[in-house]
Formats: sequence, C-alpha cells, structure tokens
Amino acid sequence: MKDIIQHSEAIEEVKAVNLGQNPHRIREPREKVLELAIGREVKTHRRQRSMTVADLATSTGLSIGMLSKIENGNTSPSLNTLQTLADALMIPITTFFRGYESSRTAEHTKSGEGVELERAGTRAGHQYNLLGHIGANSSGVIVEPYLISLTSKSDTFETFQHDGIETIYMLEGEIDYRHGDKVYSLKPGDTLFFDADAPHGPEKLTKLPAKYLSIISYPQIT
Repeated sequence: MKDIIQHSEAIEEVKAVNLGQNPHRIREPREKVLELAIGREVKTHRRQRSMTVADLATSTGLSIGMLSKIENGNTSPSLNTLQTLADALMIPITTFFRGYESSRTAEHTKSGEGVELERAGTRAGHQYNLLGHIGANSSGVIVEPYLISLTSKSDTFETFQHDGIETIYMLEGEIDYRHGDKVYSLKPGDTLFFDADAPHGPEKLTKLPAKYLSIISYPQIT
C-alpha cells in the first residue's frame, strides 16, 4: 500500500512539473549554409526592433551595401562584425548561429553487434554490450546505452557509484536491485530511474537468465 501511495505521489509530482520539452515539436526549417542562417537572424532581429537597414547602418557604422550582403547570405561577416551587430540589436552573438543546421550524429547498431566490454565493477558472467556511443555533441550530454545479460554463472557484486543519471528497463528474468538503502524487485517491463551517484547494483538474481537495458547519461567535459 505504501508503494502505491508513493507511486501516486510521484505521478502527481511529474504532472505538476513543466518538463520544458515537447518531443513532438517541429522546428522551423534550418539553413544548411552558415551565411544564410546568419543573414536570416540579422534580418529577423532588425525587423523585430523596427529598424530599417539604414538605421542599423547608422548604429553599427557598417555600410548599407555590406548589411544587404550579410542579410542575403552573400558574405561571411567577421567575428568583430557579428559582435557589432549583436550589440546594436541587443542580442547575444550566439543568436546568429542558432538557425544553422550543423551535422547531427546517429548510430544504428544491429542486433547482436553491440560492443562487448568489461566495465568497472563487473564480475564474471555479467555481459555488457555497449549499444552505441556519441561523443562531444551540441546537447552537452553523453549517453551510454548498455544491454546487460546475467546468466546462471553470474555472481553479485559490490555496489558501485558514478556520475550522472541512470535508467534501467527490465527485459527478461527477475532481479533485486539496490539503490542506496532501498532494494527494488525488477521484473520484465519494470523501470528504475535514479541518481547514479548513490551506491547501486544487482543484489539478488531471482530468476535467470536476466537481461536489462541500462542507459547512463552525464554531462560532457568541455
């Protein structure tokens, strides 16, 4: 009964929070050419401030002809020029680049082709398959998805800690999983989402073989 109440409270808490992301939001078309993206931003913010090209030329000391070239994407403005424009338009210089479609990475890992590796804290019979890895990226977050298989030969191990947030999704079998001072019974379809800085790990292998997805996310170091 206590677990049911806690679960209901957690759901209400999520409902009360503005998650800030619409996963189905469609962005405006993004330019594939940097000069065009910069030009569109300059023109958009100039018009939002009800400025003519002549007004902007007066504010920046740039010629009308140069501003026309910039807004039409016909020239590559220097950083000094961009900073001058940003100051005149009262916006951060980074605003000029937000409409640019930089390259985005995707990794497709076929079934059975995950990279098998030994991860710190593993023991014999615990198979870790890294399903993909994207390094430095625009989100500022590193995500490591693992498929973890526990067989009849698996042994339990001391709990471990690491930076970031971890999500476990149980696929097969049953295990008791410790997080901090609590133990959670995980069965197929169950999810455990937690702060990975607390001690955690499988404590009891109830029904084998067992498989679960472990997705770890943490800030990338710049």
